[in-house]
Amino acid sequence: MKRVLVCLAPGFEEIEALTVVDVLRRGGVEVIVGGTIEGPIEGRSGISVLADMSLDEIDAERLDMIVLPGGMPGATNLKEDLRVQDIVQSLHKRGKYIAAICAAPTVLSALGLLEGKRVTSFPSVKDQLSETDYREERVVVDGNLITSRSPGTAMEFAMKLLELLCGREVMEKVNQGVMAKLSPSD
Repeated sequence: MKRVLVCLAPGFEEIEALTVVDVLRRGGVEVIVGGTIEGPIEGRSGISVLADMSLDEIDAERLDMIVLPGGMPGATNLKEDLRVQDIVQSLHKRGKYIAAICAAPTVLSALGLLEGKRVTSFPSVKDQLSETDYREERVVVDGNLITSRSPGTAMEFAMKLLELLCGREVMEKVNQGVMAKLSPSD
């Protein structure tokens, strides 16, 4: 079974985080919601979520993917958390998937992981990603790096993550239950 860490920090974007958790769990992926703080974590819209465990308890060696939701100040809080930095670096060194949406690609940029990579983000942080091959597509995959733009692209992002982890057939089966529009012809 694939194992994914979704990191939550105060001010996270709820749609981006919880859509990924839901879609991946529907596909049979073990999803760990890891918190940067103890107790309920309040998102940018005031919705509180209780993480499965603290980032202190995460064994990065057992992960297949990390997902960083955006939102402000959530992305900034992730960028400043040394545990997030260590986990991302560990996965990067092992060639595992690293996914970031909205403002969260700035976390990866701060770690020097985006130079020359095809990426996207929320438009307001584009200037912080100047070393990249910036795209305005809704979801961009460059090797083991997956980025997306906003809460409005969260379902497409989650489905792409599921497809990469479990294959197109699993993704399509999950989509039968949620009926997401994944391409212009859907």
